[in-house]
Amino acid sequence: MKKLYFTFIALTSFLFLSQSTMAQDVNTSFQEGDVVINAGLGLGTTFAFTGSLGIPLGGGVEYGITDAIGVGGEAGFASGGGLTVFYIGAKGSYHFNDLFNIEDEAWDVYGGLGLYYRSFNVSGINFGLGSGITAGIHAGARYYFSDSFGVYAELGNSYAWLKAGVVLKL
Repeated sequence: MKKLYFTFIALTSFLFLSQSTMAQDVNTSFQEGDVVINAGLGLGTTFAFTGSLGIPLGGGVEYGITDAIGVGGEAGFASGGGLTVFYIGAKGSYHFNDLFNIEDEAWDVYGGLGLYYRSFNVSGINFGLGSGITAGIHAGARYYFSDSFGVYAELGNSYAWLKAGVVLKL
């Protein structure tokens, strides 16, 4: 597990350092046709009865079907003490920049709903308690340093209550 976290941190650092720093004209407001990829670490798992599961890790992708609506997927997991919890699912987001009159295009403020499959495994054996389909909500923001690279933070009830990490716009 430590190797996985080290690899994630190293990749994140590489992506951050390889992007141009603080572009003067950042034009990143969410738009139709955008593909946004994110990867991050979580704080506070949504599996309260399990105790310490370590730091949740996950990522996702979103596609802009309009200038305000995006759909995509997300996956994440947390592991510790012989227990592994895995989430995978679909989510949709509404991007509030126009509605809230946010003029700084480096910001992307959004919120939405998700539908996930959650699986609990104890020492490699899947057990049914808590496994199955679950709904989720989320609210978050992205801040772009350039046209294609930024950071994000998101509150929600998927694999972690708080997620933060890097975001790439293709």
